[in-house]
Amino acid sequence: MKRDEFLARVRERGEYTSQDEAQQITEEVLDVLSERISPGEVKDLASQLPAPFGQKLTVVEREQAENFGIEEFYRRVAERTGARPRTAQWDASAVLSTVADAVSGGELNQVISQLPSSYAVLFGKADLAD
Repeated sequence: MKRDEFLARVRERGEYTSQDEAQQITEEVLDVLSERISPGEVKDLASQLPAPFGQKLTVVEREQAENFGIEEFYRRVAERTGARPRTAQWDASAVLSTVADAVSGGELNQVISQLPSSYAVLFGKADLAD
């Protein structure tokens, strides 16, 4: 999936007013996700995302994944975007469901397998991808 198509889907799902807003939300959500999954998985995910987002994911190399739940995920997204936690949940879902469309099923399974089951719904999945 190309960058413009990716952002168009995020913008539509998140009901954002501009492409710039969709891009900013995308970057912040992906940054929080990159804190939660292993460094190797961040690189694998980055390789399947449109170039600017994949490159941004790999700018900061972390030594290991942090262990935090879904509420902390929302809190971190909210903090970075200046939104409320409920809005952050909406934002995360708009971005991560688009990630699910943009990457292979195998890659999606790898990402989701590193997260508590409560995260799967953000990717538009009840469980692991087929």
